[in-house]
Amino acid sequence: MAEALRELALLFLRLGVTAFGGPAAHIALMEDEIVGRRGWLSRAEFLDLLGAANLIPGPNSTEVAIHVGYARAGWPGLVVAGACFILPAALIVTGFAWAYVRYGALPAVGGFLYGVKPVVIALVAQALWRLGRTALRTRGLAALAVAAAAANALGANELAVLAGAAVLGLAARGMRGAAALVAAPAVAAPAAAAGVGLWPLFLFFAKVGSVLFGSGYVLLAFLRTGLVVERGWLTEAQLLDAVAVGQVTPGPLFTTATFVGYLLGGGAGAAVATAGIFLPAFVFVAASAPFLPRLRASPTAAALLDAVNAASLALMAVVSAYLARAALVDLTTVTLAALAGAALVGLPGRSSAWLVLAGGAVGLALRG
Repeated sequence: MAEALRELALLFLRLGVTAFGGPAAHIALMEDEIVGRRGWLSRAEFLDLLGAANLIPGPNSTEVAIHVGYARAGWPGLVVAGACFILPAALIVTGFAWAYVRYGALPAVGGFLYGVKPVVIALVAQALWRLGRTALRTRGLAALAVAAAAANALGANELAVLAGAAVLGLAARGMRGAAALVAAPAVAAPAAAAGVGLWPLFLFFAKVGSVLFGSGYVLLAFLRTGLVVERGWLTEAQLLDAVAVGQVTPGPLFTTATFVGYLLGGGAGAAVATAGIFLPAFVFVAASAPFLPRLRASPTAAALLDAVNAASLALMAVVSAYLARAALVDLTTVTLAALAGAALVGLPGRSSAWLVLAGGAVGLALRG
């Protein structure tokens, strides 16, 4: 047990430092490390964890990390994996928030991200290919994934797409390849708002973490309504800066809450906001993880889980397509993505974290 916990801690601390690019990229990195390099889970087992994470509110990639920890080392592993994935990002974001409050602007990271983003696209493409071969094993599941991707690309909400997949999976229950599990889805110097206590701050972010389905990509709307419109704790500009920091730093996008907490309450506010938004994820995974084997053993539940896995990959593919449009902006970035893809194929079993850092170094050299 001690050795398993040490391995979990080291892996997720490293991922917390190098996992740039948002939930789709995080899941790709985890799949590479956990399934490809270490063999802790089979690809089918990993897909089930991904599907289960889509069924509950909160940050999906963080919940996958927590699920992996539970599968590897039980309750202690659940805590260690989740905390180690969150901690590096929270500390890095706190550093950004300190600089923002002190200097009234965000540090420049454009050159680094210029090189990182194409590598992330290659990682996600590889993960989609590998997971897709397992998840889309029948024509019915493949058709379901195509329909889910099309619906999402045309504007359908993530929750609606996953719920629709669940209904179709149940309807096709008696057919070979039926599929789908219901899943949840859906520079002036800054000044902190006066009179924001730590307890109201914790309660606000705990509520967000308890009801936000889908991924960090839909976080902005929730935060704008709660922080800017209803409470007036932040300005529009401050909120956009907070979301930008969550996007450009590694680890979970929900560490946007860490930045907001620092603006509103300093170091204590950062800690309280971080605890509030991530605590529900630990609770939801702890409540649901023990039932996953039973779900897979039930023919009806297994059909649902298969379908939700297919729809989850479809949503991941749509997000990745949008990310690729933003990342592959010139011949250099296209070349970086192609080289990263070739390295992933030609050097199987190697950690992909070095590719992310190498991409960032190239970006700094060219645009730093």
